[in-house]
Amino acid sequence: MPKEPTIKRTVAFFDGQNLFHAAREAFGYTYPNYDPACLARAVCQPRNWQLKQVRFYTGIPDPHDDPLWHQFWAAKLRFLSWQGVHVFSRTLRYRNQCVRLPDGTEHTFLAGEEKGIDGASLLTSFALLTATSMTWL
Repeated sequence: MPKEPTIKRTVAFFDGQNLFHAAREAFGYTYPNYDPACLARAVCQPRNWQLKQVRFYTGIPDPHDDPLWHQFWAAKLRFLSWQGVHVFSRTLRYRNQCVRLPDGTEHTFLAGEEKGIDGASLLTSFALLTATSMTWL
C-alpha cells in the first residue's frame, strides 16, 4: 500500500447548481453570491493541504431565454476565471414541466435543465487529472 504523502495536493471541484441549492438550504440564500475559490481555501488551509486548482461547473441560461441571468453568469464566470478558477459552462436546455396544483389543476412551465455539465464534465476532468498524476500542477 502506498505511503500517505506528506504534502497533499488538492483540486477542488464545484457543481454551481448544487452549491447554490446547498447554500440556499443551509443559509437561506436566494442569490448565488458564493465564492468557490474562498471556500476551497477555507477547507484546505486548516488541513495544510496545498490547493493547486479550483474547478467550477455550471449551466447558464441562453441570452434569448433569460438575458438578465445570462449576463449575471457571464460576468460571474469571467470574475471567477480572473481569480484563477477553471470555469466550465454549458447553455441550459429548456423543457416543459407539469405540476399538479393543490386544487387539482395542472400547470405547465418552461424549466431550465443542466444536462451534461455536472457529472460528465466533472468525471472527465477528474479522470484526466488522475491519468496525468497531476504532475503538471
